[in-house]
Amino acid sequence: MCAIAGFFHPERDFTTEKEKWTKILEKMNEVQRHRGPDDEGIFLSNACGLAHVRLTIIDLITGKQPMIKRSNGRECAIVFNGEIYNMHELKQELLAKGAKFETTSDTEVILLGYMYYGKDFIKQLNGIFSVALWDSYEEKLLLFRDRLGVKPLFYTKQEDTFVFASEIKGLFAYPGVKPKLDREGLCEIFALGPAKSYGKGVFKDVFEVLPGHCITLTHCSFSDEAYWTLESRPHEDSPEKTIEKTAWLLEDAVKKQMLSDIPISTFLSGGIDSSLVTAICAKELHAQGKELNTYSFDFVDNQKYFKSNKFQPSQDRPFVEKMVEHCGTNHHFLECSNTNQIECLYKAVDARDLPCMADVESSMLYFCSQVVPFHKVTLTGECADEIFGGYPWFHSQEAFKTHAFPWSADMRPRQILLDNALIRELRMEEYAKSAYEKTIRETPILPEDSPTEKRRREIAYLNLKWFMTTLLDRMDRTSMYNGLEARVPFADHRIVEYVFNVPWEMKCPDGVVKGLLRHAGEKYLPKEILWRKKSPYPKTYDPTYERMLGRQLKEVLANPNAPIRTLLDTRKVQRFLNSPSNYGRPWYGQLMAGPQMLAYMLQVNYWLETYSITIV
Repeated sequence: MCAIAGFFHPERDFTTEKEKWTKILEKMNEVQRHRGPDDEGIFLSNACGLAHVRLTIIDLITGKQPMIKRSNGRECAIVFNGEIYNMHELKQELLAKGAKFETTSDTEVILLGYMYYGKDFIKQLNGIFSVALWDSYEEKLLLFRDRLGVKPLFYTKQEDTFVFASEIKGLFAYPGVKPKLDREGLCEIFALGPAKSYGKGVFKDVFEVLPGHCITLTHCSFSDEAYWTLESRPHEDSPEKTIEKTAWLLEDAVKKQMLSDIPISTFLSGGIDSSLVTAICAKELHAQGKELNTYSFDFVDNQKYFKSNKFQPSQDRPFVEKMVEHCGTNHHFLECSNTNQIECLYKAVDARDLPCMADVESSMLYFCSQVVPFHKVTLTGECADEIFGGYPWFHSQEAFKTHAFPWSADMRPRQILLDNALIRELRMEEYAKSAYEKTIRETPILPEDSPTEKRRREIAYLNLKWFMTTLLDRMDRTSMYNGLEARVPFADHRIVEYVFNVPWEMKCPDGVVKGLLRHAGEKYLPKEILWRKKSPYPKTYDPTYERMLGRQLKEVLANPNAPIRTLLDTRKVQRFLNSPSNYGRPWYGQLMAGPQMLAYMLQVNYWLETYSITIV
């Protein structure tokens, strides 16, 4: 994995002040170096500058970027963050066309593919990617992103210069781009956060390249086109054929994503999703005489404080041990302390450039830091719940009837600490409703869908566009902050396209949550794992953690210069700190309850202060 950055101005020749613009590109690289600590490079032409930092996974020697190709007076340059999992098949097709390769990297496959086929070549890519490609002959810059948005790419405009970067902090490294926050940005933080509207970067005038989109810039135009959209299609496979095809798609996706020139690992929670990925990887490696390394996560003394609830019915360790025995992996149990969690709360903001999923994110960042000294590539079970209907709100009649984001339907818990004047000014309910309705209007529906099936599609589409994206962002930033590449086989677009159109009675036969996936996984997993009731990513139940958060928030509010003081009602905060926590009623998703509200507010304050954000 890597980070990319750069700028484009059709009327400027950057080479006339080469030293000045080179230093700017180097600065953009510097702030994103955590994503690619192994190598870096820059490219400067008359109208375009490109920057790249590299984490070496494939073609360790010759895959340096920016990569430049010249042919018949035409020069094309590329910077690329991600992996192309079907690179070998695409390379064979290009060789048959007469292409000449100088490396074994997937970067060169993209670049030569573009030079032979044009930008339609994007549609042939299976992988996770954000790409910037400069074509000197046509004097145009292309930016494109993978179909589901696994890899990030943001942009802004400074005067007449278009600026882009993998992370928002890369934009702020460009002279004159300042972090500003307006009413819309505050609504993103308090009405939608830790989610954010797709296409927006929360900061004023910061945007993201949409998943499945390609932006083209020339001397006289800016176009933003979708090269892929999710479509509704009639499902014609029998239940048996559906199970068979789902199993094949999953196995093929996992095998493709094992592509690496260095050893891989997996995250293993003992749930069905990560267990399936692990079982397939372990089997493949065993056939090669190799052993898979696996990692699981928990919190210090959590067995002492854990309380079963409807969102988190059981702890993971017994199921992890069962899977380790079943697959014969070299397993590592990792634990996070209260101190680790709180220290990483602020690192998680640095990683995301935004307030995020509080300790759900900070703990993952800590765990990634513990994995990376031993493995730089890991496969995870992310995204299966959004695709196969694993969350409670897929099955809740209340969620079915409530026209709001089902993981955050009630705005009142979000306002419990906010100043009343701010609540009136932001009109948070109106903002969230508008964002929700926009996605509902975009949902692909078949004319023959019944009202019930139409609503099923809406809930599924909401999850893919919002909840899954938030978790993908979490996985990307927490891993890449540490120089770890985390892959998500369930986010293969072929799986999403197929399962989205499977009728509900096949996805969850007889009301069995993720029944289709369980049946598809029968040849891989023991029954105890296959039919385990869903239990999400763990969190701490130690009351000491909440008390530590409370003390930190009191200290923040005691500081007259703390930026969050103008946004919170100190009397509300005190009442909240004096009331018993409710660990079972989250205000976002399944895990973010009382303690996470305190942690989120600490993150907001740190973000406003550290980024020197101007509220306009």
